[in-house]
Amino acid sequence: MKIDHIGIATNGIEEAAAAYRDVLGIQVTETEEVSGQKVRVAMLPIGESRIELLEATSADSPISKFLAKRGPGIHHIALRVEDIRARLADLKSKGARLIDEEPRTGAGGCLVAFIHPSSTGGVLIELVERGEKTSPD
Repeated sequence: MKIDHIGIATNGIEEAAAAYRDVLGIQVTETEEVSGQKVRVAMLPIGESRIELLEATSADSPISKFLAKRGPGIHHIALRVEDIRARLADLKSKGARLIDEEPRTGAGGCLVAFIHPSSTGGVLIELVERGEKTSPD
């Protein structure tokens, strides 16, 4: 496994992206809307990983709820895995609490699933399986 990306909840990805660009020199390389998760995302590559800026597209988005409760900041850490279904089965067999027992389509068309923070020391963990066409490497 390796870190695929770190998700940052924002009130607006343009303003957040400008801060990363102006302060750190990190540029947005792609943006997209993930309608199934009610978010708009912007990807900023950094080394082998990326920063993923998240903006809610609906008041009932998980990002809207996160922002209302905690404000802008780190939302999740995403780990890249080779076989997400096998990893989910392994986690379930170990008693981990899963938000997604089956993967769903995420940004870039990859498969994603979330592990509940109660099983990971209070941190929301996203598993990401990238196909050949979605791999940034």
